Amino acid sequence: MLFSADDMTEKLDLDPQKIGIHRSASLSVAPMMDWTDRHCRYFHRLLSRETLLYTEMVTAPALVRGGALHLLDYDAAEHPVALQLGGSDPVELAEATKLGAAAGYDEINLNVGCPSDRVQSGTFGAILMKQPELVAECVAAMQAVTEVEVTVKCRLGVDDQEPAEILPAFLETVSKTGISRFTLHARKAWLKGLSPKENRDIPPLDYDLVHQMKADFPQLHLSINGGISSLDEALPHLEKGLDGVMIGRAAYHDPAQVLLEADRRVYGTDFQTTADAAVRDMVPYIEAHLTAGGKLNQITRHMLGLFTGRPGARMWRRMLSDGASKPGMGPELVLEALDHVMRSQIDHAAAE
Repeated sequence: MLFSADDMTEKLDLDPQKIGIHRSASLSVAPMMDWTDRHCRYFHRLLSRETLLYTEMVTAPALVRGGALHLLDYDAAEHPVALQLGGSDPVELAEATKLGAAAGYDEINLNVGCPSDRVQSGTFGAILMKQPELVAECVAAMQAVTEVEVTVKCRLGVDDQEPAEILPAFLETVSKTGISRFTLHARKAWLKGLSPKENRDIPPLDYDLVHQMKADFPQLHLSINGGISSLDEALPHLEKGLDGVMIGRAAYHDPAQVLLEADRRVYGTDFQTTADAAVRDMVPYIEAHLTAGGKLNQITRHMLGLFTGRPGARMWRRMLSDGASKPGMGPELVLEALDHVMRSQIDHAAAE
C-alpha cells in the first residue's frame, strides 16, 4: 500500500473529512468528453472499487441557464466520483457547484485544461491559464457555496508562456483561495495551430516540472496526467512523491490492465475481480437501462477494449460493435460475446 490515511494527514495537514477523497485520488480516470459518461463510470467501478472517477466536462451554463440537470445523473455505485465543470463566470460556477454538491458528488473540479475551439470561445478551459486571478475568483466562489472539495485540472501553460515561470505563479495565486488539490496535465496547450487531438500528443511532456512543483509546493496535493498508460508507469510517480496519477485514454481503451490491479497495487486492499466477472456483473445494469428505454450500444461502446491483448478480443469487439446497435438486442449478445472470449482463452491455453 503506497499511502496510509495517517501519512496523508501528516503530509498535507488535511481536514479529516478530506482524507477519503485524497486517498482515492492516488489514482483517477481522467474526464474525457464523449467517453466517461455514467455508463462508462459504472463499468469502470466494477473493475476497481477505489479509483477516483470523473464525469465528462459539464459546462456551468448548461446546468444553470440550460437546466440540463440530467447531465448530473449517476449511479450511487460510482462513488468516489467527481464532477468536472467548465466555465469562467464565478457566479455561474457557484450555482453549478451548488447543483453538483446537491447531487452528491464527492468533488467539484474546474477545467482549466481543455484546448478545444468551442471551449475557448466560451473563455474557459486552457485559455484560463492566462488569467490566474480569474481562476482564483472562480474557485473562491465555488468553495464559498459548498463543503465539497473544489479542485483544478490545468495544463503547464499555453502558447508562448514559459511553464517554469507561469506555473508556479498560477499555483500560488489559485492556492491562496484555500484550494489544495490540482491535477497537472504535463504538457502545454497550443490554442492556435493544434487540434484538441494534437494537443494530447504533440506538445512535449515535462514530468520533471510537475515533480518540481511538488517540491516547491509540498502542502498541495498534486496529481500528474498525460502520457501515462499503465500502472507500471504510474507507480514510480507516486513513489517519487506525487500524490496522485490520472490516466486517460489507456484507462478507456484497455481498462483491465489499468484498473483490475489498481486496488491491490495502489491502495493495498484485497479486492480483486476479473474481466469476465465484470461483464457478468454488468448484466443487471444493462437490463435496467434497456427497461428504462435505453439502447444496448450506449453501454457496450465503453466495454470494447476490455479484453485488449487477450485471446478473443477481436471477436469481442466485432460482436459488440456490429450487434449492439441492432433493434431488440440485449445482454444475451454480451454474454454470447463473452462466451467466445472464454472459449478462445481456453483454446489458446491448450495450444501453448
